[in-house]
Amino acid sequence: MSNKAFDLIHEGLTEALAVARGEAQPFKLHVPPEMDVKEIRAVTGMSQRDFARTFGFGLDQLKQWEQGRSRPMQGTRAYLLLIKSHHELVMRALQDIDEPIDDMQLTKAECA
Repeated sequence: MSNKAFDLIHEGLTEALAVARGEAQPFKLHVPPEMDVKEIRAVTGMSQRDFARTFGFGLDQLKQWEQGRSRPMQGTRAYLLLIKSHHELVMRALQDIDEPIDDMQLTKAECA
């Protein structure tokens, strides 16, 4: 495990312990009930097709959101907020997790 990963895990556990002891308040994300998905996509400079493919949305669903015929659910709205603020970082993270499983060379015993 890299030092950076260890530090992030340590930080998260330290925060969780402080919350459990009543020494800190847990973080609460405010997710607005309405958002302009077309504006968020514009921040990325992507076409509808590229935005949908890159971030894992259905193209038809994205069009529905942009035209105001439907709206994203709360978890999706939180994801869209992250994309709006840090789309390049999100794209990098998604590319990192899209690595083929063959690279890991797991054996049957390791998966059990």
